[in-house]
Amino acid sequence: MREHLSFYIGGAWVAPRREAAIDVVDPSTEAVVGRVAMGGVEDVDAAVHAARMAFPAWSTTSREERLSVLERVLAEYGHRMGDVAAAITAEMGAPTTLALRAQAPIAAAHLQTAIEVLRDYPFEEARGSTRILKEPIGVCGFITPWNWPMNQIMCKVAPALAVGCTMVLKPSEIAPFSAQILAEVMDAAGVPAGVFNLVYGDGATVGAAIAAHPGVDMVSFTGSTRAGVQVAKAAADTVKRVAQELGGKSPNIILDDADLPRAVASGVKQVMINSGQSCNAPTRMLVPQARMEEAVAAAQAAAQKITVGPPSADNHIGPVVSQAQWSKIQGLIERGMEEGAVLIAGGPGRPAGLDKGWYVRPTVFAHVKNDMAVAREEIFGPVLVILGYADEDDAVRIANDTPYGLSAYISGSDLNRARRVAARLRAGQVNINHAAIDRHAPFGGYKQSGNGREWGEHAFGEFLEIKAVLGYDQAA
Repeated sequence: MREHLSFYIGGAWVAPRREAAIDVVDPSTEAVVGRVAMGGVEDVDAAVHAARMAFPAWSTTSREERLSVLERVLAEYGHRMGDVAAAITAEMGAPTTLALRAQAPIAAAHLQTAIEVLRDYPFEEARGSTRILKEPIGVCGFITPWNWPMNQIMCKVAPALAVGCTMVLKPSEIAPFSAQILAEVMDAAGVPAGVFNLVYGDGATVGAAIAAHPGVDMVSFTGSTRAGVQVAKAAADTVKRVAQELGGKSPNIILDDADLPRAVASGVKQVMINSGQSCNAPTRMLVPQARMEEAVAAAQAAAQKITVGPPSADNHIGPVVSQAQWSKIQGLIERGMEEGAVLIAGGPGRPAGLDKGWYVRPTVFAHVKNDMAVAREEIFGPVLVILGYADEDDAVRIANDTPYGLSAYISGSDLNRARRVAARLRAGQVNINHAAIDRHAPFGGYKQSGNGREWGEHAFGEFLEIKAVLGYDQAA
């Protein structure tokens, strides 16, 4: 049983200002596996105060000093990688292999990327006699989710540390174990007191207090669009910068010159990773209407190969994170059936033989219309919808007909054609032919998928203010 009943504030573990805690439930068994303290406004005040006290010294450290700290954090994190993976499996049900190969290592990748960028990042630039300076924005508030817990934490923490900001983190109370280990890593790495602070709590209390706090200079939020709107409203009164990475309903256009069976199988597999709990999952597959039945056969075959079960049993997918999430997904699957989408794989209820744990059947709908709920709403589960299109223009129209704009995907054999289609899609990141992840590529959305960018060099800008010093270079 894990018990995390204190907060990391000012370089020390401190007791909450109030006695309140909640159970943490393993979604694969529905068993309580830990307890976590729930903070309040006074705890946020203490953490923000610590961050503000630390900012003057940390913000004026040299590039070399910050590189040294980041390298120590990376080394300490490497020592705890296995612990982080086990924590993620326990808190949100990630299969052991996914936790070990992706969920935990991606945080180390973000740290390494921040180190690479920091080595040569131009914090000053001459424009004639004017000098453009990029300076750390100040105290940053981070509110992060449970689906890729260390990814979303570290793609904020790493660049903020690199540029000289201090921070207060509120991880998801549903998945707090991995964040606890990160705080221990920061402490062991000798990150100066007050630079990194951790307060557990829910969004309505701790999250709202961080967003509204006058001592917080910017807030970076990852989560649902609905919650992101609330964060932005809470932040508006103090005119702080808000960066948001929100929901998605990403299109996956399979062009008529693609290897359709292969592209469909890849698309099905990519949706199902992490039990469909990825904001950039390609959950709307667009195929030529004339080849719909071929796509249906390929999708059915691919879905049947997806194994579901306990995280330790090397299954492709484990449970979704909670009963509330499971119930939401079930409701949307049933609504898709009611609206006339053709169910070709999966469906409501748990998979056969799994009567405990929040497991969802890998589900695929075909002959979907873009006005159906399953095509409009972010389901955030292992559910794919297949839509037909008449021609390329129709595919682009359907792809862009969404309030979201986080990611998009294209498959086709003519690269120049795929590039032209990519230029027409209203999304922050477009992937052609299932290209590998690029840690230096900016990640973020258009429209209601948020604003700002994470990952690589573009992430640094979110944590910097721009100052112009006129007359900096003058003739004597």
